[in-house]
Order: sequence, then structure tokens, then C-alpha cells
Amino acid sequence: MKVKKIILWIFVLVIANFSLNAFSFVFAAAEASSVNPGVAQWGFLAAAIATGLSAIAAGIAVAYVGAAAVGAMSEKPEIAGRALIYVGLAEGIAIYGLIIAIMILGKI
Repeated sequence: MKVKKIILWIFVLVIANFSLNAFSFVFAAAEASSVNPGVAQWGFLAAAIATGLSAIAAGIAVAYVGAAAVGAMSEKPEIAGRALIYVGLAEGIAIYGLIIAIMILGKI
């Protein structure tokens, strides 16, 4: 039990470190932009959040759908094609977030 808590805290600290680094990149990119730095800063941050959260959500969705698909295929191997379609739909969440980020960056 103690090892799981340590691993969880390491994961949280790594995510916090990446988040702080992302903020510094956002500020640097906003200053280099030709538009108002305040507007560009929030635009870059919104694009980063859209991409990051959609990737995390897609990973969670694929984990659940993939586990259920493998369990279903172990009982009925003929449903492998349908199971792959459901996994692909779960992966589409990340693509939607990327499209939103591209749309946000196109407005800056």
C-alpha cells in the first residue's frame, strides 16, 4: 500500500513539473507572437489544455474499452472487428482535442 502512495506522489510531482514548464513555454511563445501578448498567452494555454486533457481522457477511455474488448473477444472471438471499432472511437477523443487546439491557434 505504501509503494502505491509513493508512486502516486511521484506521478503528481512529474505532472506538476511538466505543467510549470508548459507555463514558461506559453509565456515565451506569447512574447514572441505578433499579437497582444495577453491574448496570445491565453490562446496558447487554452490550446495546451485542450490537447492535454483530451489526450488524458482518450487514454482513460481506451483503457476501459480495450479491457472490455479483450474480455469480450476471449469469449466470442468473432467480435474482434466490432471491438476494434469501439477502441478507435475512444481514440478519436484525442483527435477532437487536437482539432480544437488547431482552431484556437488559428485565431491567434
